[in-house]
Amino acid sequence: MRMPTSQEAPAVRPHSKRNLLVGVLLLAVAIGGVWILFPRRQPAQPIVDYPRLVPGMMMQDVIFYSEALKRQMEYRVLMPAENGRRKLPVVYLLHGGGGTFRDWSNYTDVARLGTGLLLVMPQGDNSYYANAASSRQDRYEDYIIDDLAADVAHRFPARTDREGRAIVGVSMGGFGAVNLTFHHPEKFIFVAGISSAIDVPRRPFSFRRFGQSRRYRNLFGLSDSETRHKNDPFLEVRTADPAKLPYFYLSCGQQEGLLAPNREFAALLDRYHIAHEFHSPPGEHDWNRWSAELPSVFEILRKHLMVADH
Repeated sequence: MRMPTSQEAPAVRPHSKRNLLVGVLLLAVAIGGVWILFPRRQPAQPIVDYPRLVPGMMMQDVIFYSEALKRQMEYRVLMPAENGRRKLPVVYLLHGGGGTFRDWSNYTDVARLGTGLLLVMPQGDNSYYANAASSRQDRYEDYIIDDLAADVAHRFPARTDREGRAIVGVSMGGFGAVNLTFHHPEKFIFVAGISSAIDVPRRPFSFRRFGQSRRYRNLFGLSDSETRHKNDPFLEVRTADPAKLPYFYLSCGQQEGLLAPNREFAALLDRYHIAHEFHSPPGEHDWNRWSAELPSVFEILRKHLMVADH
């Protein structure tokens, strides 16, 4: 069975196609002799959650208040059921556009790879994990770096040193992982951008994709603005200190539309002597490919976190 995809533009979620068909049914109301059509309201769909758990790993969902976002947010944690008093290395797992904090545990076998690790999966909405240029209450970078990290450290046996933290993302989350790393290189020892929407801040405004372009403008500001430049990895890499950056793991499938910008970005890392590796295996922009690649990602991640293989 083909798993749902998570694109850099929000993907159609499971059961959304049915909603679209039902949503075309309209209510007509006559006001002053003029018929006005309104979409028929649909009942909320139940949340489908089927985490792939394994013996020896426990799962906990947390709701906490984010000062940066001024609202309650959710995240999921997978960790060893028996750990004693050891502080565990933390791996932040960022979902893609249109996804939720449940995606990693639902669509991959990441639980099997989490022995000796604390896996943290935050809700990122469609934020690209950035502080939005147009909204002071959508400061998702501050939410991840400050609020989430503090709450995790308060509730769980989490390491807080750089050598004990890694960040991994897919699609929108891949962009977020890379961008957050450039802004906060002191926070992570390893970063993985898988099928990253790495070129989003430099995409020009398009009337053909008006909704998407408007969202990018709200997130990153106008073209050539300071906020665009500060969130553009292609520009950030030119001023970064290679000695202070973590190790980069990058990949993009051969059948993906994002392959060209990811190859370009990897070449830029090579040009500026930033430690990295880049892979382009066969595959498309979906959880099937991403899940298949995770054992390789975690093998390298564990070496940088200095965690023994399980």
